[in-house]
Amino acid sequence: MSDDFLSTPTKFRSLSGASRILEQLLLGSLTVLGSLWALGIHHSLPWAFFNQQYLGLFLALGLASIFVAVKARAKETGDHVPWHDWFFAVAGVLVGLYVTVFYPTIAYRLGVLSPDRWILGGLAVLFVLEAARRVAGGTLAWIALACVLYAKFAYLFPGLLYAKGSSWARIASYLYLDSGGILGVPLDVAATVLVAFIFFGQALYAVGGDRFLIDLALVAMGRYRGGSAKVSIVSSALFGMVSGSAVANVAVNGAISIPMMKRAGYAPHMAAAIEAVASTGGQIMPPVMGAAAFLIAEFLNITYGQVALAAAIPACLYYLALFAQVDLEAAKHGLAGLPSEQVPKLRDVMRRGWIFLIPLFILVYALMIADWDAAKSGMAAVIAVFVVGALQKETRPTFQKILKSIQETGRTMLDIIAITALAGLVIGTLQLSAIAFKLSLLLVTISGGHAFLLLVLTALGCLFLGLPLPTTVVYIMLAVLAGPALVQVGVLPLAAHLFLFYFGMISLITPPDCLPVYVAAAIAKANFWKTGWTGMRLAIAAYVVPFVFAFHPALILVGTASDIVVAIVTASFGIILIAAGCARYLFRPLGWVKCGLLWVAGLLLLLPTWSGVWLIVDAVGLALGLAVVLWEWKGSSERDVRLAQADSSGP
Repeated sequence: MSDDFLSTPTKFRSLSGASRILEQLLLGSLTVLGSLWALGIHHSLPWAFFNQQYLGLFLALGLASIFVAVKARAKETGDHVPWHDWFFAVAGVLVGLYVTVFYPTIAYRLGVLSPDRWILGGLAVLFVLEAARRVAGGTLAWIALACVLYAKFAYLFPGLLYAKGSSWARIASYLYLDSGGILGVPLDVAATVLVAFIFFGQALYAVGGDRFLIDLALVAMGRYRGGSAKVSIVSSALFGMVSGSAVANVAVNGAISIPMMKRAGYAPHMAAAIEAVASTGGQIMPPVMGAAAFLIAEFLNITYGQVALAAAIPACLYYLALFAQVDLEAAKHGLAGLPSEQVPKLRDVMRRGWIFLIPLFILVYALMIADWDAAKSGMAAVIAVFVVGALQKETRPTFQKILKSIQETGRTMLDIIAITALAGLVIGTLQLSAIAFKLSLLLVTISGGHAFLLLVLTALGCLFLGLPLPTTVVYIMLAVLAGPALVQVGVLPLAAHLFLFYFGMISLITPPDCLPVYVAAAIAKANFWKTGWTGMRLAIAAYVVPFVFAFHPALILVGTASDIVVAIVTASFGIILIAAGCARYLFRPLGWVKCGLLWVAGLLLLLPTWSGVWLIVDAVGLALGLAVVLWEWKGSSERDVRLAQADSSGP
């Protein structure tokens, strides 16, 4: 669930000998430490162990692992660890261990700016910036550095941007030791929750659960028209339920589905776009969503199960729009389903893989029904995966596979540790300079207090920030800056944060900087720009639905039962009409006028409830949509009759 970054082989060093053993020990230690904490083992210790002490230890292992395992430059050979990286690794351990060892004393004297604190704090800031540069690129690090510099030199700025500014010692100490800085909520979520869910995904791969998910998708959709694309959608959604990473989904699932779609007749750019959009949807698909979803729960002080439940209907609408367009594309180009010999039998698939449904059931039960905390639920699912995998000879994991899953979990965590630590750094500087409140006030002022205009401005901000930044960082920055403003103009807090999450996610498939699209286009050998624009069209629901649930929380299951049912039904029909208009096909090719009518009808059905007017609006949308559908069905039937008569009267 490393949100948005692809752990490519070139980014990591290929070590050997003692260096490789140490690297594996560090990566494995991250997973083991996170797993033990998620299971609550620390509660059995004979002494009190603060959460900040654990985060310090986790950060120490994370920084050391990054400086040992990740190259400083792309051109580096990567067959050894340079001496300066050994120094950084040791210093990173000292920075983290200082918090682990001395935090009980630090907690009672946080305001003291002693030399040891601000010196180590300065090193911590520099190490986090460098770690983020290595795993996520320079743009993210430069933005964070600009925030640090602003906290120091804010007194030089005019007007609304003016602030008193802080000393270097106070900035370094605050970012290092305060719970609003590096060791804040983002790193806390990564170290306590995300490690468990990443381990869950790796455990499934270790016992062959990924093969079961693909076979299940083949059984469900393989035989229908455009079957290869529908298999891609279903399998990507299933992968997303256990990984939540867009790029990982494209890399793993796309290697199989994209060639299959091309063989079935889909154009390369279409095949790549379908896979990119389907894989990106994994971040919003419960029960395991992207990292930002866990942060929503922390920011709003609600359970992750509530977040996942609220996200379920919008996620289904996202995939409904994609599925409808893929089906219509197949009809337009006459693409049949997969040959029967390529579709496995349901009986055989379930006989081999039914046991993998048990961990998924346990995860859903623990999160949604038993209301366990997310970390404990994730670890329960991990244990269940290894237990059920051991029941059958063909799925029984070897010691090497278990060890690899532990190490790969740690390797995947490196991106997340650097990004969440940097996100904490950014939040800390925004709070230290008090700019967050000022910008929130500015947004409300610019929008004139109008909720829709503020949502548009916020969406554009998400898409703009999403060009260089991953979803998690986009969400965190906008949650601090724009979240309070959205709530102030009347948007429900959960709807506001889901809105930010959705548009942060959409940036992954919005050109020009959209990594999942790059990866999918590379696999398909397709033109990037054609793939990107096609992906935006396929993901149309993600650009529309967030505006709907911001005003109409029934779509996130807030409201009466009748409101929720009506909202789901009308939104589903509306999304299908919009999808048909985007595909420009409904029984037969559509002209622009009829496409426009379908878009209008769909939007009318999606419009939120405004007193009693919504009945009239929905009725107009339904009547208009049905009129176009019936007109096209009649015209298509008459065309088929004429073609049949022409064939029968032929020579």
